[in-house]
Amino acid sequence: QVQLVESGGGLVQPGGSLRLSCAASGFAFSSYLMSWYRQAPGKERELVATISNTGGRTNYADSSVKGRFTISRDNAKNTMYLQMNSLKPEDTAVYYCNAVRGNLDYWGQGTQVTVSS
Repeated sequence: QVQLVESGGGLVQPGGSLRLSCAASGFAFSSYLMSWYRQAPGKERELVATISNTGGRTNYADSSVKGRFTISRDNAKNTMYLQMNSLKPEDTAVYYCNAVRGNLDYWGQGTQVTVSS
């Protein structure tokens, strides 16, 4: 049974930090391209960052998160991370992890991140 379980979300003040985790099971995690997406209220889901299967390549789709967010993965633990620093109110969203290999595409249930004073 394929599972992607996000955790680490919550309420944080502007300028604060959070570290999201995505725990994977039921598939060959180390052979999948992994990504973080987010969906803010009333907006479409958007790509935040992607990491190659080995972790050797990363890409940040949104220029607003470059230098503030860091995507990483630990294939020995079947887990992906998103370190988020200097958080802004506009980062408020549900954050989802995604795994892709060929035509296989898996999603987690999401974790809420709220940035507010």
